[in-house]
Amino acid sequence: MGRSQETLGKKEVRTKKEKKRKEKEKKRAQKKTEGRKTSFEDMIAYVDEFGKISSTPPDPDKKTTVSAESIDLDMAKNRPARDENPEKKGIVTFYNASKGFGFIRDLESDQKVFVHANNLLEPVKEDNIVIFETGRGPKGLTALKVRLFRE
Repeated sequence: MGRSQETLGKKEVRTKKEKKRKEKEKKRAQKKTEGRKTSFEDMIAYVDEFGKISSTPPDPDKKTTVSAESIDLDMAKNRPARDENPEKKGIVTFYNASKGFGFIRDLESDQKVFVHANNLLEPVKEDNIVIFETGRGPKGLTALKVRLFRE
């Protein structure tokens, strides 16, 4: 039986698919005749001490050993500094009196510290300079004993 309901668009799609299939077969046959075999050694890539990828293995004479104890894994960025004076000076960058919380920017470390209304000794507003101590809260660093700075 013939293809009675074949339209021009369907015919074009069918011929394109057949052409693509034939091209794939041709490429497969060409790879077989070339006889190019890829070995595991051809696929290996090496990384040197500077992070550059190369095809040659590293020189074992240049190898240096590092003891695990000499590697420092501490993160000093968020570690609070041990000061003799625990009081810090900062500026209130945001404070919402109706919700009872805000943020203070520490003038020394430029770090933002959360402040709650329960930790205020005096009422504060935005852009006030305050003195405070820091402590650990449920979600991170919190300002404690916050009072206005008077010269």
